[in-house]
Amino acid sequence: MYLKQLEYFVRVAELGSFTRAAEVLGVAQPALSRQVRLLEVELRQNLLQRHGRGAVPTEAGELLLAHGRGILHQVERARDELAQLRGGLAGRVALGLPPSVARALTLPLIRAFRAELPDARLAITESLSASMQELLGSGRLDIAVLYNARPAHGIEIAPLGSEELMLVQPAGDGGDAAPLTLAEASRLPLVIPSRPNAIRMHVEAQMAAAGCQPTVALEIDSVRAILDLVESGAGMAILSRQTVGSAPRPDAFCVRRILMPAGTPLRIPLYTAVSALRPATATQQAVLALVRNIARERLDDL
Repeated sequence: MYLKQLEYFVRVAELGSFTRAAEVLGVAQPALSRQVRLLEVELRQNLLQRHGRGAVPTEAGELLLAHGRGILHQVERARDELAQLRGGLAGRVALGLPPSVARALTLPLIRAFRAELPDARLAITESLSASMQELLGSGRLDIAVLYNARPAHGIEIAPLGSEELMLVQPAGDGGDAAPLTLAEASRLPLVIPSRPNAIRMHVEAQMAAAGCQPTVALEIDSVRAILDLVESGAGMAILSRQTVGSAPRPDAFCVRRILMPAGTPLRIPLYTAVSALRPATATQQAVLALVRNIARERLDDL
């Protein structure tokens, strides 16, 4: 049994697809299929049940998947420890960030990563919180920063801080930057992401607790498109200040603080998340510490 064959099998089993596994691994699908089949021949077991939509592990495949994850993790840990003997950490770390957090953290994080972990590799994915939880579970992400995370099987979360959510409107629509209440914001036409977007769910939950509900003008799942529509006068949005500040034309918008019934600003909590099924390597732990330190410097109230 070759480690490469085991890695290929684990990726296919986790992702449920030869096509997606080939994309993640950066290999041709026929070569991937051939190596997995050679592993099945060697073990004299059918490891994957192939069907029109992909592949799922057989009973034997589930058993090998559990062992394979542990074996591959131990190999990665051995590489990390050997790298420490050379005075550094090595290996690849896959990090997921929400769009607004990515805009605030990516550049300083990459600079710090290159300075402190020159022998390691960092891959950053920008995605929605719901999608990143799935990617953590499948092993495609090692670390993620999530909005409003809830405990889930196979994922460990830890509080990171919070971001303030602001009402975003066109700069030239006659409005001012005075704060408004959550109830007042609920009566404005909002351009808002569709469920289960974490910000959408949080805003709806806070409004429901205050006895109101959002007036949804449009449901759009692209932050860039939301800002374009707000600038054109199609509605208003509830986004973080970081999102507006990193827009191509931040001066095209006016942001207003939204006050909760108690008079405090509307905020959404942020969490770090890692897999509970795969113990973190030393390199992953170092990256997690970098994320937390830089977040405290770059994001408000951290």
